[in-house]
Amino acid sequence: MDLIGWLTPWEFSPTFLLVFIVAVVLFLRGSFVHHVTVRRQLCFWLGMAMLYFSLQTRLDYYAERMFFIHRLQHLVLHHLGPLLVMGGYPGSVMRAGLPQAWRRRLREFQGTPWGRALGATLTNKYLIPSAFLFLVLIWLVPTIQFYSMLDWRLYRLMNWSVTISGILYWNLVLDRRTCPPCSMPVGGRVFSPVLTMTPQMITGAFLTFTRQDLYPIFDLCGRAIPGISAASDQTLGGLIMWVPAGLIEVTGMMVALGTLLRLSSKSRLPNKRDLALARQRAAAAAAVAAADSGYS
Repeated sequence: MDLIGWLTPWEFSPTFLLVFIVAVVLFLRGSFVHHVTVRRQLCFWLGMAMLYFSLQTRLDYYAERMFFIHRLQHLVLHHLGPLLVMGGYPGSVMRAGLPQAWRRRLREFQGTPWGRALGATLTNKYLIPSAFLFLVLIWLVPTIQFYSMLDWRLYRLMNWSVTISGILYWNLVLDRRTCPPCSMPVGGRVFSPVLTMTPQMITGAFLTFTRQDLYPIFDLCGRAIPGISAASDQTLGGLIMWVPAGLIEVTGMMVALGTLLRLSSKSRLPNKRDLALARQRAAAAAAVAAADSGYS
């Protein structure tokens, strides 16, 4: 197969393409406003390229017909791609890429009760790590995996859910700010990957050593690579989930540890008094906003 054939989407998704183009354009526009280091640009563009090639090329065909390639795809969608994208810290850059009127409306929305509730949900230090772990494991339940590989709607929901949860999770873990304004304490960012990777590594080890074919759907669809048995395919998939996924989470943990050491060296880690004062200020600001909305 030639290069054009490999780059042709197996299942074209206009929604993904639109989101991808918007993100790229906003980052490019914002790069002319903010200085973005070469390292940050390299992380962002490499992560975005990995996400694109995982979903909108011929690789998706093989991911539907080989379990270990399916696990490689999700390794990129759930771990490596979002880690790299958020390692480029694109938030402020992409906001700067918005038209001025849109930025003003975004700030106004963030100040409304709905905006604050949405922001609190998308950065919740308990919900997001739990969703990150849940969504990578739930799709491995054999019955759920069976139907998700047959129904294109479930298949897209699966890929979208692991990608979005990965972006939200690494956004928390890689945050370089103190808490507050970041919702997750710095120590929690270091410890969180330990909690999320342990069940994944246990599941990967189980898939590696079990002899039972848990995913006959790949035989039903027809394995794309002849010569690889169901047992070998499942073993390779388990190893991918066990070792590389764990190493990626360790990488995220080391970045968070670097943030902790940097903030500690600058004496910027908040103490209990600072946290209490910050909570009081946040409560006062919320009360003022509620009063203003009541008078309006």
